[in-house]
Amino acid sequence: MKIALGSDHAGVAARLRIAQALRKLGAECLDLGCEADQPVDYPDKAAEVAHLVAGGRCGFGILICGTGIGMSIAANKIRGIRAAVCHNDYTTEMARKHNHANILCLGARVLAIDDMERLVGIWLSTQPEGGRHDRRVEKIHQIEQLDPLKP
Repeated sequence: MKIALGSDHAGVAARLRIAQALRKLGAECLDLGCEADQPVDYPDKAAEVAHLVAGGRCGFGILICGTGIGMSIAANKIRGIRAAVCHNDYTTEMARKHNHANILCLGARVLAIDDMERLVGIWLSTQPEGGRHDRRVEKIHQIEQLDPLKP
């Protein structure tokens, strides 16, 4: 399993710890990082990770900024990405189970690092459900195909 990781300056410590935990689990991490003393615009990191996931070079992505919100908005602009901001066990499980999220977005200023690490574990161990959820995810895919310039 190959996972792309990215953060802005707010998420550096969490990203480094999560990368370490993932490697201990045997995951291959592509850390696109940034340094703590180096301000970074979150849309740039979100796009890097999202393109790797959408292009199939990584199976999953994890993005961390102050709240996770900006990262998810930016990542979801890339066709094929289903980035979810998660902040507890339930939202994390449902992001994978029902929405088939392929990028997990976390907020370093709203979650403790221990909690983020736990959520990553839940997210990676949860399998997408099929049935009605497949149909709904396919509808999301169809929306992505629409030409925004057509009425």
